[in-house]
Amino acid sequence: MYKIAVLPGDGIGPEIIAEAVKVLNSVAFGYGHRFNYTYALIGGAAMRQGLDPYPDETHQICLEADAILFGAIGDPHYDNNPDAKVRPEQGLLAMRKKLGLYANLRPVRMYPELMHLSPLKEDRIIGADLLVVRELTGGLYFGEPRELRNNGTLAVDTCLYSVDEIERIAQVAFKMARLRRKKVTLVDKANVLETSRLWRRVVTRMASDYPDVELDFMFVDNAAMQLIINPKRFDVILTENLFGDILSDEASVISGSIGLLPSASIGDRVPLFEPIHGSYPEGAGKNIANPLATILSAAMLLRTGLNLPAEADAVEAAVEETIRQKILTWDLYPANPAKTSEVGDFVAGLISADFGGI
Repeated sequence: MYKIAVLPGDGIGPEIIAEAVKVLNSVAFGYGHRFNYTYALIGGAAMRQGLDPYPDETHQICLEADAILFGAIGDPHYDNNPDAKVRPEQGLLAMRKKLGLYANLRPVRMYPELMHLSPLKEDRIIGADLLVVRELTGGLYFGEPRELRNNGTLAVDTCLYSVDEIERIAQVAFKMARLRRKKVTLVDKANVLETSRLWRRVVTRMASDYPDVELDFMFVDNAAMQLIINPKRFDVILTENLFGDILSDEASVISGSIGLLPSASIGDRVPLFEPIHGSYPEGAGKNIANPLATILSAAMLLRTGLNLPAEADAVEAAVEETIRQKILTWDLYPANPAKTSEVGDFVAGLISADFGGI
């Protein structure tokens, strides 16, 4: 029996989460598990109830869970006001900080049936399979001071990193590389930034503890270019918060759709699993959103959060078959699109069928 905190969030979040839960229920049926779900508010959904974007009650539910399944955050009702003091996205930042979720894992892989959707030529992307390991709780997003000065004519943000923060995220990257092709690329801006020079010193020293893993370095501007020119050169990309935010979104385009990519955030307490796309408010309530990234996030939850690799393999295999059968939403198959719920039904049905279900 496992406890899963479910945070649907904003926009399409409730719809895509519903399909991931549907798939998890099929896994529970097939493998004899029991998943107890506790739902909680975050982001704009919480703010509309007069609550903070990450309420104390939600935090307590997360602390008591074995893993967290999260949908999406962002609400134009709050986003379009540049003077707003509180925004939905602050709920996600607060959750990461309070739960100590310092490492974000974003795998990027190609599905052969969908290569035609990538903006890159097939010879550049075939075989591309990389993992972005992004630091989540330091850097510009959390540094102090951060403020407006001189009557709003000067803005200040502060980038701070400590040796401890760098060491713990680097350990994650090296360990992940050992499970893959044994190469880590540290992406920084060490020719300009003092924080980047600290990253490079610390990671270089740590590399001696992982002699079986190759370490190389790349400035962030070159890394952004190489992701487009030759994404196959990367195995594990290790980088700080801001650079990782930008590069992981860029890397997601390689697959042809941001609606295909899951992520995991791990740290000191309960791990969090979420799709990397946004809340897509224009599509909310229309049953058109692509749920595959959320379903694949549920697979990461099974593998990384609950240590259930066979169950995770079953979900990933069902997603691959769903793609082969072209049971896909409009972003992947505009000629004959399926609904959000139909995609979830098909993935769940494939898993149930393996165990005699309907």
